[in-house]
Amino acid sequence: MKIIRVPGLLAAVGAALSIAATEPQTPPASAQASPAPAGNTQSGKDLYLRYSCYACHGYDGHGGAGTRLVPMRMSLPAFAAYVHNPRQMPPYTAKVLSDAQLADIWAHIKSLPESPAAKDIPLLARILSEK
Repeated sequence: MKIIRVPGLLAAVGAALSIAATEPQTPPASAQASPAPAGNTQSGKDLYLRYSCYACHGYDGHGGAGTRLVPMRMSLPAFAAYVHNPRQMPPYTAKVLSDAQLADIWAHIKSLPESPAAKDIPLLARILSEK
């Protein structure tokens, strides 16, 4: 048996594993299936701006320095639990943002439009078809 050594492979695998470990994980389907109370989208928008959520997640929730929020794949309870006790961002405890306020922010994020697919953007479609 011959061992083949690839320079930098171990570092690349380690980097990929560390990136995968920091990506947000989708909560189980049981957490997503629970019905959530509707929040006030306008109040949520005001809170999103007041607490500078846009600084990391962008005004449209499509990411930047922080995780992409649109489309929102978390249920309200999962979203509230994560914001109160996150792994990758500053915590916003219940003393800072109540569950009702988080419901409003969640409603605002859910109201934001998703990005169109690359095939639906004329310039990107042309670039993709040229390859």
